[in-house]
Amino acid sequence: MVKITYIEFNGTEHVVDVADGLTVMEGARDNDIPGIEADCGGACACSTCHVYVDNDWVDKLPQKEDMESDMLEFAFSPDDKTSRLTCQITVTDDLEGLIVRMPEKQI
Repeated sequence: MVKITYIEFNGTEHVVDVADGLTVMEGARDNDIPGIEADCGGACACSTCHVYVDNDWVDKLPQKEDMESDMLEFAFSPDDKTSRLTCQITVTDDLEGLIVRMPEKQI
């Protein structure tokens, strides 16, 4: 299990354990974290699991694939550096302590 901190737009923090092999989106869904809707269920076919990755983590995550970059164009207020889709980040031990922040809304 890996501890991930999800921070809602209003500042409310949720620190939860997420099993290796799940995605960061599945960790939010399984722990009832508000702010990540995941309408497509993790198929990278929407942008409703958009988050801003903490600056300290940006370079520690795998690079975005083209499909994720394309879908982020539909997200609410994406940031070129920190925006990611949580359905595309697979949890590994290397993500211990990951911090993600939700946008004001999901589109």
